[in-house]
Amino acid sequence: MATPAGQDEAAAGEPLALAHREELEPLLAARWAADEPPERTLSDPWFANLYLFRTAHDWRIHRGPHPCIGGRTYDGARILVPLFDLASAPHKVLRTMLRDHDAFAPLSDTQVARLDPSRFQLQQRRDDADYLYPAEHFRHYRGTALNKKRNLMKQLHAAHRVEVVPFADALAGQARTVLTGWMQAKGKLPGETDHEPCIEALSLSGILGLHGFLHRIDGAPVGFVLAQRIRPGVAVMRFAKGLDSFNGIYQHMFQHYCRAMPDIHWLNFEQDLGLANFRRTKMSYRPVALLAKHRVTLREV
Repeated sequence: MATPAGQDEAAAGEPLALAHREELEPLLAARWAADEPPERTLSDPWFANLYLFRTAHDWRIHRGPHPCIGGRTYDGARILVPLFDLASAPHKVLRTMLRDHDAFAPLSDTQVARLDPSRFQLQQRRDDADYLYPAEHFRHYRGTALNKKRNLMKQLHAAHRVEVVPFADALAGQARTVLTGWMQAKGKLPGETDHEPCIEALSLSGILGLHGFLHRIDGAPVGFVLAQRIRPGVAVMRFAKGLDSFNGIYQHMFQHYCRAMPDIHWLNFEQDLGLANFRRTKMSYRPVALLAKHRVTLREV
């Protein structure tokens, strides 16, 4: 019989670690890529993302017949990421699981459509929604809505010759130089942004399945992108950092990525966290959809 301390430890879960990757990746893929249209797949429940932001969310594994990953959202809600089918789980079991948590999340529109509304109730926040774009938006920047993006990129190319190389571990130091410059330009300190997860992503890109490009001007690094393929034809832009002193660098990096990856048809730019500058920037690229992330709770039955 477990001791009370052992029971408390089990209830608290096991902190997410890199060693859990092989165990969790197939479970996550089975739950979030089963019947989901590829472009509607959410950006969050993938091991690379969970691992890199494990400190911010205090992700922990809860094993058992109904395994979950528990943690906290940016707004403080205590959630369980279910690794099992909610619809088929007994109501009493789910009620017990939510005793110390606020909701099961994040679930997609497709997933919640399978839930019985007499048993489950849904909530969603605009701040959590993923931004979805056709890759063609970035390959051409066609139309008046994207004209400014096209012009900024043309100005960059008129003033500079940009060298692009595929990202590799040996380039992590140059990418960190860009990150440091980006932080200084924003007036940010480590801990105020995604600085630490980005540093770790640069060091673990191959292990975590991230890929991208480093961009240089006059031999000096000025920007980089790291993305992750989550479904056939779909990539999430996990990190994009550029030096704002080079106008058009972001427009150039996004276009280059999409042109260099002809098999990518959709780009997911993740959520805006309710930050006004993020929202303005992401909306300016004209998303074709905002993918809702539902938080699921139980009704009394």
